[in-house]
Amino acid sequence: MSDRLYYFSRIIDAYVLRKTSQLDFWHGKPETNPRARYDVLGPYYQKFRYKALYRGPKDENGIPLLDYHGKIGRQYNPIAIAQYGLGHYNLCYEGNTESCHKFVKVSDFMVKTLEKNEKGLYVWFHHFDWDYRGKVKSPWYSGLAQGNGVSLLVRAYHETGEKKYLIALERAAESLMSPINSGGCTYRDRKGYRWIEEIIKNPPTHILNGFMWAVFGVYDLYLFIQSPFYKREFDSYIKTLRDNLYLFDARIWSFYDATSDRMLASPFYHRLHLVQLDILYRMTHEPVFRHFRDKWYAYTENEFNKIIALFYKAGFKLLKY
Repeated sequence: MSDRLYYFSRIIDAYVLRKTSQLDFWHGKPETNPRARYDVLGPYYQKFRYKALYRGPKDENGIPLLDYHGKIGRQYNPIAIAQYGLGHYNLCYEGNTESCHKFVKVSDFMVKTLEKNEKGLYVWFHHFDWDYRGKVKSPWYSGLAQGNGVSLLVRAYHETGEKKYLIALERAAESLMSPINSGGCTYRDRKGYRWIEEIIKNPPTHILNGFMWAVFGVYDLYLFIQSPFYKREFDSYIKTLRDNLYLFDARIWSFYDATSDRMLASPFYHRLHLVQLDILYRMTHEPVFRHFRDKWYAYTENEFNKIIALFYKAGFKLLKY
């Protein structure tokens, strides 16, 4: 079977036949966490409760495995594992002792699975091929994984004081904020704006949700370490978002990424954008984040917009992936 047919087979299993798949982990309801703090490190900014309660396959140590079907099969996904751990951290913060143990177990797994890339920086690799605007070959790393991993490990160090977490989060932070040509995840465009790339491609695609989640990791570093360096890094990425959010506005919906043939966000990712923009507004009090949050929320009130977004996204994937 060709790669193209395998892709369609996997999509049909997940979306049409509704078999147990990676979607069981990703596609819950995005929610802000009312317990989150923005002045000190505390519970994570999104609830991630449905991620913590993931009922899909796990390994013998309770670490989630996502089932992609087809040739990919069951795989560790470092983004999902970090978010699973953050969900359990939130439940631990609410007094759930079992979740406290799971949070530590996941944090230990993330420490052990940091690997050096070809440039000598430490990253969390995805050890499977992925389809996103062409084939993304294994092993590949992600600014989103680095950012979520930092958010997890900074909390592990905060709670335990164990140096292994500090060493790992500093290594992950270095690759998160280093230039792509040096083995990192940050791209500087011709205007000087710095983007954290969820998937490293040439030319870069600027996936919006991945960038915003990664920026939360930089903010966590600043909150905990209180270093002027991390504050400058955070401000640099915020400037990129503040000045370029208009690129993701389709006038009826939000775009998923910012390429020459931009892809509309699915209804799930559009809702996620709203939650992430709300969090960024709480972090920075920048009016632009409130403006686009409210504007994009208004798009969801129009049923015609939802239908267009759904069919456009499905057609785009069929034709472009």
